[in-house]
Amino acid sequence: CAPYVGFPKTVGALEITNKVFKKQGIKMPLANQSTVTEATRFDDGFKVQGEIFGTEHIAAMHKNAPANQKHIANYLSEFCFGDTYTRTGLDLQMRELITLCAISTIGGAEPQVKAHVQANLNVGNDKELMLDAVTQCLPYIGFPRTLNAIACINQIIPANA
Repeated sequence: CAPYVGFPKTVGALEITNKVFKKQGIKMPLANQSTVTEATRFDDGFKVQGEIFGTEHIAAMHKNAPANQKHIANYLSEFCFGDTYTRTGLDLQMRELITLCAISTIGGAEPQVKAHVQANLNVGNDKELMLDAVTQCLPYIGFPRTLNAIACINQIIPANA
């Protein structure tokens, strides 16, 4: 979740998770799930971005980024998708569903929510699964953010679809 909600919130959640794991007798540290190196993280991230959003779209994003913002496109490919999406442990469908929920929790990120609704469709998740997942977030994120996420889902996938 770090690429979406930031490191402080992620570290806080990990501290709690580690306490629960310790209490449950789960041996720490867990096995490393990384699959990239410093040399491969951009290419591997670009590849998985292409699988999700279309290689042409990602190539155009990089090509059309203003010179003073190219570093953001690179970070997105390297960190968000290279370091994170290529990890073992979760398949692409589950990783995208979690991403949709994580982005929905922060509010004010509706363009990214819509992009990840489409990404969920692209990796094989359907509307009902997305609605179910966002509904499960309701007690934690409240009605406004839940309703915003549902509106994004309905904008990408019409309400009667």
